[in-house]
Amino acid sequence: MPPFTVRRLRPGDEAALAQVAADETDFTEEDPSPPLSAEEARAYLADPHVWHWHADDEHGQPVGFLMAYVHRRRHRSGTAETACDVMFEEIGVRESWRRAGVGRALVAALHSQMQVEGLRDVWVAADNEGAQAFYATCGYEVDELQGVILSREV
Repeated sequence: MPPFTVRRLRPGDEAALAQVAADETDFTEEDPSPPLSAEEARAYLADPHVWHWHADDEHGQPVGFLMAYVHRRRHRSGTAETACDVMFEEIGVRESWRRAGVGRALVAALHSQMQVEGLRDVWVAADNEGAQAFYATCGYEVDELQGVILSREV
C-alpha cells in the first residue's frame, strides 16, 4: 500500500471537502452527501470548533477523513481541566485503504490535537459492531448508556 499523510484541513481546502462528499459511498458506504457551497465550506473550515483531518495518498487524493467538534459544556466534568469535550463525529476510509492504518492514524491526530488544546474527554457514538470494534482497538470503552438519540426537522 502506498504511503499516506494526515493533515488538518484549513480554509483553502474546500475542494477536498467536495471530493469526499462526491465519493462518500466509498468512504462510508452511505449515499453521497450534497457538498457545501464554497462559502459554507470556507466557514466550516474556518470554525475553530470544527476539527477535520484528511489522510491523503502520495498523489494528494483523500483516502480517509475524520471530523470532530469541540463541544462546550455548561459545567466542568470531574475529569476535564476545561468545560469542553470533543465529540468525535465521523470517520471514513476508502474501502481499498481499510486495514492499512489510515483510521488509526486519523484517530491519533485527533488525540494529539486534544493534548495540544488541553482537552481530555472525547466521545463517539458507534452505530454498528464494526465501528465499536474499531473504536475499542483505539482505546475507547463502552460508557454509561445515555439513552436514545432522537431527532426532528424544524
